[in-house]
Amino acid sequence: MANKNNGIKVEKGTFEYKGKSYFEYYICGVVRGRDVKIKLDPPDKNDKGGYTVLDIVFGNEDKADFIVVPYEFQDASGKTVSGNRFLVRTVDKETGEIFESAIKPARNSDKTLLAMLMR
Repeated sequence: MANKNNGIKVEKGTFEYKGKSYFEYYICGVVRGRDVKIKLDPPDKNDKGGYTVLDIVFGNEDKADFIVVPYEFQDASGKTVSGNRFLVRTVDKETGEIFESAIKPARNSDKTLLAMLMR
């Protein structure tokens, strides 16, 4: 199963909360003629180190590739489980080194919007 890029970009922006600036990660797109902003988080939202990893992946860039990696396996009962794993990826322009991290939709509504955008 190949990784798929789909041309979708993840963007890095800032927001203010209680007088401090923080980074946020999102995908902007159009679904049925409506502009949507799909918020993304590290795989474990409670692991604050996940945001440090994303900061490193983005480096000085404000956009990165959104990569879809399909998976399929059989669970203990023999049932086949399939889905997609999502990554954000950049390539260092000087060294060619690849930096990537897992990422996921922040809320159920973001998950639904992402599925609509990827159709």
